[in-house]
Amino acid sequence: MSDNEQPVVTHEPAQHRYEIALDGTRVGSLLYIDDGDRRIFHHTEIGDEYGGRGLAGTLVRSALTATRDEGKRIVPVCPYVRKWVGSHDDVTDAVDPVTPAAIATVEEALR
Repeated sequence: MSDNEQPVVTHEPAQHRYEIALDGTRVGSLLYIDDGDRRIFHHTEIGDEYGGRGLAGTLVRSALTATRDEGKRIVPVCPYVRKWVGSHDDVTDAVDPVTPAAIATVEEALR
């Protein structure tokens, strides 16, 4: 990433995702499902050509912080989000465990 390429994270609630862009081009997304006061994060994706730049971490930190600030609980079904939460204290006060019910909610929504 060059100095002039600052990542921008946006929330697209109609699509149930957060997006990260560089120079106006979407390069990744973090998908979720809202279930009452819980936001279940189930998939993180960064384009292969943009890997290794820390963009996934920037995206997850922004999305999880916004979720906590909205008063929602975070359920990290996505392996990347779960790993990120485990190594950062930023939002641990808002994280709920992954349960079979949370996984079933994701599976049902993706059908």
